[in-house]
Amino acid sequence: MTQVLRVATLNIHKGLSQFNRRMVIHELREGLRALDADLVFLQEVQGLNERMALRFATWPGVPQYEYLAEGGWTPVYGRNAVYDHGHHGNAILSRYPIVSAANEDVSSHRFERRGLLHSVVTIPGWRRNLHCLCVHLSLHERGRRMQLEAIAGRLADLTRRGLPVVIAGDFNDWRHRASAVLVGRLGMREVSIAHHGRAARTFPSFLPLLRLDRIYVHGFEVRSAQVHRGAPWSMLSDHLALSAELRRG
Repeated sequence: MTQVLRVATLNIHKGLSQFNRRMVIHELREGLRALDADLVFLQEVQGLNERMALRFATWPGVPQYEYLAEGGWTPVYGRNAVYDHGHHGNAILSRYPIVSAANEDVSSHRFERRGLLHSVVTIPGWRRNLHCLCVHLSLHERGRRMQLEAIAGRLADLTRRGLPVVIAGDFNDWRHRASAVLVGRLGMREVSIAHHGRAARTFPSFLPLLRLDRIYVHGFEVRSAQVHRGAPWSMLSDHLALSAELRRG
C-alpha cells in the first residue's frame, strides 16, 4: 500500500527562461524527473505555440505537457488561454491512474483566461480516490476572490466527507488571503506553513521575495516541504519549484 506521496508544483513560464531569452523546456524536463514526484502541478504550459516552433529549432514536436510527462507520468491538460498561434493552460502529471479530469473556466474577465483543472487519481491500496486541483489565479484581487470562491464551492463537499485533496499552483497571492478560504473554511493545510511555519518565497526565481506558489492539502501529514533554489531551478522559469512529501492521514 502506498503511504507516502511526493508532489511538486511549478509555473513553467511556457518553457522559456526569465525574460523569454532562451528555450529551457529540455532542461526543465530533466529537472522535473530529478524531483521524482508522484504528482506534478504545472502552470503556463504551452499546448501549442506555432511562433515558438519557428523560432527554436529544437522546440518539441508534441505539446509541452506530453513532452514533460514522457517516461514517467500520465498528463492531463486544461486549455485556458487561446490565441491565433496557439494556447496554454495548466497540467497535472500523475504516476498513478487518472480516473477523470475536468477544467472549469474561472476567468474574471476576457483579457485574463484562468481555469481550475480537477483530476481524480487512484492510488494503490487507498480506499478513497485522491482529488487533485491545479490553479493559476488572477493577477487582480477581485479576480482571485471570485476564483477562491469557485475553488471553495468545488472542494467544500470533498473536505466535509474527509476525502484526500491536494490543490497546488501559482496563487498570485502576495497578501496571503487564500488561506482564509482554504485553511479557515475548508480545514486544509499549506505544506510550507505546516513544515516551516511560513509560506515559501518562490518569485522571482533569481531573488525570491514573494510567496506566490503553494501546495494546500487535506487528509495528509506533511513530512517535508522544500523550495528548489539555485541552479538549475533559478534558470528554468521566473518561479521556483516547490515540493512536499505527504503521508496519508
